[in-house]
Amino acid sequence: MKTSDRIAKLFSDCKAEKRAAFVAYVCACDPDFNQSLEVCKTLIDQGIDIIELGVPFSDPLADGLTNQLAAQRALESGCTQEDVFRLVREIRKFSEIPIVFYTYYNLIFSQGVAEYVQKSKAAGVDGLLTLDLPPEEADELIEACQDLEVANIFIIAPTTPEERISKIAKRASGFLYYVSREGVTGERDDLALDLAERVAAIRQRINIPLVVGFGISTAQQVHQVARVADGVVVGSALVNCIPQNLDNPERMLASIREKSKALVGGLTAA
Repeated sequence: MKTSDRIAKLFSDCKAEKRAAFVAYVCACDPDFNQSLEVCKTLIDQGIDIIELGVPFSDPLADGLTNQLAAQRALESGCTQEDVFRLVREIRKFSEIPIVFYTYYNLIFSQGVAEYVQKSKAAGVDGLLTLDLPPEEADELIEACQDLEVANIFIIAPTTPEERISKIAKRASGFLYYVSREGVTGERDDLALDLAERVAAIRQRINIPLVVGFGISTAQQVHQVARVADGVVVGSALVNCIPQNLDNPERMLASIREKSKALVGGLTAA
């Protein structure tokens, strides 16, 4: 299947099933390459819909402590950009699940934008979510993604003016990512009180799927978000299973299996 088809088909299938998609974030090569691959296999086996792979970076400004430490573990294990591409290729040997890179523009720009997108496409990546790249400055990346049919995903924040939402949506493809909280990534005890209203307002201005992330960490929160959005993103709650079990890989995978099963169950909870 072409990379451009996987994301579109996934959201079409979810719409037909009258449910939201579950997007699972983990950092590539955390805590190392082999265990990271097993983590991805475990998540896929539990029924997640999209893997959002964090590309390890030494200065992850949008990430909270959990994901900062995940990137640090990956880099300390010797992870390189080629290892991240290799991880995707390994996943593609057993799964056609949509894969999105959660990355920073310096990692793309430093390798050459067109070359980076080409490598991503060849590995089997479906989309690039570049956290620190404003749509107004993304012409080169958008063009490269369009040429190779790789989704170019942008973020909308609670502080984004309504008139700008339409401009962002016109430049995006695949889906839009709504950051439900100001600040950085991390588990939260509750959701923004006006989440449903904000999502409804955004929907009026866009014509592509909308996923919601940042701070979602329980099955109940997954259920609440799934009622109003096309997709739910969970990251830190899954990533936290790794450092708690570094001394026992089997227990690590069991913890991720249990946590992801419970969270995915929130999609269809009564």
